[in-house]
Amino acid sequence: MSAPARAATRKRAGIPRQRLGLEPGNGLLRGARQLPSPNCDDRPGGVAPELVVIHGISLPPGKFGGPHIDHLFTNVLDPAGHDYFRDIAGLKVSSHFLIRRTGEVVQYVPLHRRAWHAGKSSYRGRHQCNDFSVGIELEGTDDQPYSSAQYRRLATVIRVLRRGVPSLVAAPIVGHSDVAPGRKTDPGPAFDWQRLHGLLAPRRGRRPARKP
Repeated sequence: MSAPARAATRKRAGIPRQRLGLEPGNGLLRGARQLPSPNCDDRPGGVAPELVVIHGISLPPGKFGGPHIDHLFTNVLDPAGHDYFRDIAGLKVSSHFLIRRTGEVVQYVPLHRRAWHAGKSSYRGRHQCNDFSVGIELEGTDDQPYSSAQYRRLATVIRVLRRGVPSLVAAPIVGHSDVAPGRKTDPGPAFDWQRLHGLLAPRRGRRPARKP
């Protein structure tokens, strides 16, 4: 597909045009909408991100669009806005990124800082995954298919991270349910892992990206 055709497809689908790239030194994704969250802190000394954790979120549950995820991650969610909000408005949570149904990318926490996304968790015997992971939220639910725009943008974000962060070059990609089994179920059975890995596979006839 030609570049003009791809642009027309994005426009018809309502997919925002974001040219993503990692800004050196500050942990910010250039092209993402920046909305700083106070719900973060420094990673432990000498610890770099070595794991990518995929989440699913919708606020209210099963509803898409609107500012409620932004409000939750920035501590301004109105508990009177929905019955469900009364139970979660006081939570101090965040992620590094959110990918909306349209493919828009929002960044809340710089990569060198610890986002509060995984909670009580472990991966291969290593506890407190927030210390050594990047959290990526997808706007969605466990049982509704994620959008094509989200898969494409998620793959792009992961490729950018792998190119720009040495510790993420070979980082495993797991679900929240993998690091918090029995407590969390997202991104759920609706998430197509094979599709993601297919998008991340080296394209035929193209040289693999050099390691940083």
